[in-house]
Amino acid sequence: MSIDFFMAGPPIISLLAGIAILIWPKLLSYIVAFYLILFGLVGLLPLLLT
Repeated sequence: MSIDFFMAGPPIISLLAGIAILIWPKLLSYIVAFYLILFGLVGLLPLLLT
């Protein structure tokens, strides 16, 4: 894969997510919930492994 794909990947994903949220507004709550749970677990993982 070229470096151009990695540079364009996040903006394309953001654009598609934004369009999906406009079409299905309820999707926003699921995206936010998934984000909070994921980063909460990532933050707690070092504490749980010690």
